Amino acid sequence: MGEVVDAEGESGRAVLGRTLKFLREQAGKTLGQLAEETGYDKSYLSRLESGERLSKMAVMEDLDSYYKAGDLLVRHWQVARLDAFKDQYKRFMKLETTARVMHVFTPAVPGLLQTEDFAREVLSRAQTTVDGDEVIEEQVAARLGRQYRLRQKPEPDVRIVMDEFALRRPAADIRTWRDQLLHLEAAALWPNLALQVLPFSAGAHHHMTGSLTLLWQEDGSAVAYKEGNGCSQLDESPEDVLRYRLSYDRLRDLALSPSDSLAFIRAVLKEHRHHDAHP
Repeated sequence: MGEVVDAEGESGRAVLGRTLKFLREQAGKTLGQLAEETGYDKSYLSRLESGERLSKMAVMEDLDSYYKAGDLLVRHWQVARLDAFKDQYKRFMKLETTARVMHVFTPAVPGLLQTEDFAREVLSRAQTTVDGDEVIEEQVAARLGRQYRLRQKPEPDVRIVMDEFALRRPAADIRTWRDQLLHLEAAALWPNLALQVLPFSAGAHHHMTGSLTLLWQEDGSAVAYKEGNGCSQLDESPEDVLRYRLSYDRLRDLALSPSDSLAFIRAVLKEHRHHDAHP
């Protein structure tokens, strides 16, 4: 059970569910006993085993600890979460999990730095299906799962340029927005992450309608992923990646320094606290 199973034609979620059931049966536990000993709802655990539901990664960490399975379930979960995304994005996600260097520009709060409540608010506004709540929770879990890479060893070297627009469009819920700003403040101090704000004073630029991510692997290979206006594009040719890298560098040069960006985020947080205290 040391390797992540990837049965041909079987979804990652189905493989994860089968692994969960195997570990439970190997431990000689019923679903009722497992629910009682872990604190998770029996019907919820049943849906995980049947592959009907994708959990948050923290649940898999808890169950890995319960079964003394190392990080087996977490690694299965990393494969299963890809089921929530479209094919081209799956390719990008796989590359993101092994990237050693990550450069990101985004006009919004980046998914890599979103809190759970903020991600839920953003994703819920785009959901209109009947089973929307469940779909949203799976998308939230998958988005938060991307953040796992930021604390994996060896930690990737990450640079994020975020448009000032992201800080001027608050969440509808006051507490959600405060917590999101606090999380950005904390992230700006992480040793492996440089966070920069591109101020409005920088003027119009060539990436105002979408995000750009550049990923470098340990072997030096690189890809560029562009997303915006309802479409996305993954480029792997060295010529295209170089072109996007140069465009990214121009944005980085226009952005505030990491220290000035931290001061900017703190100023926005101060404004928010003042507004909260004097509505």
